[in-house]
Amino acid sequence: MQGVLTGFAVIAVVIAVGYVLGLRGHLGPQGREVLTKLAFHVASPALLFTTLATADLSVVFSSRLLVTALSTVAVAGVFVAVGVVRGWGVGRTTIGALCSGYVNSGNLGIPIAVYVLGDASLVAPVLLFQLVLVTPVAVTLLDLSGGGGKGPLWRVLLTPLRNPIALGSLAGVAVAASGVRVPDAVMDPVTLIGNMSVPAVLLAFGIGLCGSTMPLRGVERRPVLLAVALKTVGQPAVAWALAYGVFGLRGAHLLDVVVTSALPAAQNLYTYASTYGVGERLARDAILVSTVVSVPVLVGVAAVLG
Repeated sequence: MQGVLTGFAVIAVVIAVGYVLGLRGHLGPQGREVLTKLAFHVASPALLFTTLATADLSVVFSSRLLVTALSTVAVAGVFVAVGVVRGWGVGRTTIGALCSGYVNSGNLGIPIAVYVLGDASLVAPVLLFQLVLVTPVAVTLLDLSGGGGKGPLWRVLLTPLRNPIALGSLAGVAVAASGVRVPDAVMDPVTLIGNMSVPAVLLAFGIGLCGSTMPLRGVERRPVLLAVALKTVGQPAVAWALAYGVFGLRGAHLLDVVVTSALPAAQNLYTYASTYGVGERLARDAILVSTVVSVPVLVGVAAVLG
């Protein structure tokens, strides 16, 4: 239980610092935008590269990854179906689908894996799946929906290769697959830059809360409620059903996949929404509410399955 509470406490403190910075205006009127661009174009790609460059790619073939992938696709598919029927648009629906199934495997998942599951590497399958497949696909859709798809066919096909998040992920996978050891003189500064990613995202999120209305109000209320329900209840329920009923996981292995699936929506989704100027309120509210709701869910999962 302590691991769950510790992970949330760390996030809450950094977001609170961002809120105070925004309240006092220490970073100026463009503070949030600068932090968002820093995270998206520089720090996050560096973090993804260093994380994946040293990862064990054999986890791609694990049953845990299959549970993660199938549960993510299931809940995201539900949101997409509703978004199509309701006419929410490609960009907005993409953000909502991400909020429904893209878990906070980095800045929250790692400490929870350490304190609750006893092994930080247990978040590797979900981290790899999200970074290698989900993120490039999602940002490509956001690029194309924002007009990035206009022009020659070759330019549309090369959209993922023009996105810094996708480039960082793909470069890291290439290094891990090749077995090449990146010299410390190169890896150390990249690691240092990547370490800015999580605090920059959280600080920008906190600044974005200043002057904002209360969540679950306005036109985004229904999409937010749907995304939060799918994220905090739907995804861990689907993950448990698949892990227990289909793959026969029991004990610690079952606990691992359900806990990682019950993590809230990742803060970096707000960075994507802000960067592309679509679904910002949806992302902000879904992240905030899912983070609050996931606390009792994670405590309950750990108590029942642990």
